[in-house]
Amino acid sequence: MSEDWRGIWVVAEHRHGALLAVTGELLGAARRLGEASRQEVAAVLCGHGVEKLAGELFAWGADRVYLVDDPRLAANVDDYHAEAVAKLIQEERPSVVLVGGTFFGRSLAPRVAARLGTGLTADATEVELDPESGLLRLTKPSYGGDVLAVITCPERRPQMATLRPHTLPAPQRQEGRQGVLERRTFAPVREARMAILEAVSEGACAANLADARVIVAGGRGLGDPKNFKLLEELAAVLGGAVAASRAVTDLGWYPAACLVGQTGLTVAPRLYIACGISGAIQHVVGIRRAGTIVAINKDPHAPIFEIAHYGIVGDVLEVVPALTAELRRRLGR
Repeated sequence: MSEDWRGIWVVAEHRHGALLAVTGELLGAARRLGEASRQEVAAVLCGHGVEKLAGELFAWGADRVYLVDDPRLAANVDDYHAEAVAKLIQEERPSVVLVGGTFFGRSLAPRVAARLGTGLTADATEVELDPESGLLRLTKPSYGGDVLAVITCPERRPQMATLRPHTLPAPQRQEGRQGVLERRTFAPVREARMAILEAVSEGACAANLADARVIVAGGRGLGDPKNFKLLEELAAVLGGAVAASRAVTDLGWYPAACLVGQTGLTVAPRLYIACGISGAIQHVVGIRRAGTIVAINKDPHAPIFEIAHYGIVGDVLEVVPALTAELRRRLGR
């Protein structure tokens, strides 16, 4: 590792005045990398009126926060944010820059990498430092999830990656932890080529899934889109949310915002109930951090049973209503 490039950075992402959970997950990973290599951990906080969030970044493990506060950064306009982040990186020369694999992060990171002429590993699920070379080693599913590729960037700096939300453990917050706050000015070279005309909510489905403690998910085994009502009733009894596999979102049976899997959301509920889902690797990669997985499928050889903690072999159209009725009786709901 070049001594000219040092530091582990995280690009903080926030929405509606609050940091996204993935920022904490990234800082937890950055903290581990920083301690292993004796490098400072820093967070880049861009926006307008967001200085209050710096304290949370320190609590999650940042040693330093670079604050770029400007009205033009109030909205997530990629051009402006990319220019602000790239300029900071050019000035401070961190060795590693981690970005959340969110819709905004996936748009921002390649723009920053292109400005800096460096590589970018997208949608990584694991991150570590090679003990011999000191290079960042990033693991990501490839070829539809059938292969886990390990990627390094030996020649260019910084080493950049986007990491999928809910694939890394969140750190323990250290309330009252202090760090260095550095305020930087924003002076864009050119006007942004895009503007946010309207903000449209992604819907309750995706918002609920991100932090749901219980998720009931449906696949093509449900047989008909109207049968998702059975899952919604079960989820309501358990105080959970409803998700879907790629097969049914492609068919238009359920909103794409509720898709869980490699091309959708990665979730980490305490309980995940898979109903009529075969268990293809593309779906499994999205539920690896679930606490307990219950599978309901009439095919006893379905791959989902290989990862499930509990399995029920049966018709979901019979099992789910019976399960809902019993839970209502026991829970008094």
